[in-house]
Amino acid sequence: MSDQFNTIPSDAVIATTAKALEANGFAVTIAADLDDAKAKALALIPEGAEVLTSTSATLDATGIAVSINESGKYNAVYPRFVAMMSDPARRGEMRKLGAAPDYVIGSVHAVTQTGEVLVASATGSQFAPYAFGAGHVVWVVGAQKIVTDLTQAGKRLRAHTFPLENARALKVYGGPSSINKEVVFHREMPGRIDIVLIKEVVGF
Repeated sequence: MSDQFNTIPSDAVIATTAKALEANGFAVTIAADLDDAKAKALALIPEGAEVLTSTSATLDATGIAVSINESGKYNAVYPRFVAMMSDPARRGEMRKLGAAPDYVIGSVHAVTQTGEVLVASATGSQFAPYAFGAGHVVWVVGAQKIVTDLTQAGKRLRAHTFPLENARALKVYGGPSSINKEVVFHREMPGRIDIVLIKEVVGF
């Protein structure tokens, strides 16, 4: 793993990236640190809203996942998933519930200075709400994930992100992960996706 993919860029690069993202329809908020990111991300989601937290080291590190799933302030989808996991007959219900929540919050694997976003997955479970199903999407992203272009985004995914995610999967699930699916977001209809960029290294 290279420090090339785990270093916070200059304020100028962050500003250029934010401007490019906004030109492509993404709303961008800059956060100074993890606490600031948590406050700004939660401010984008009304209390009482139906919200799904995607599996994310960033959401765990910022405390966002706990705030949404355990505070009682939101109609949290993830605890309902947990309650269904032991019943194979409810897999279809789980799939539908996760495809179209009012809000979904998670992270991504790379953001380019030209305004694109790369998300990869073993299962693809987050793609449906990210791409279309959710009414509102919030991505909380460490600025170390900023790269020059999509070629570098792919390199970051394979050289840096995947080894860390594979190690996490082995520890948590007892088996390896894999990059089975990738989605690139080139543009979005304004008002649907918010990105909170954090000036700290966080997540994979």
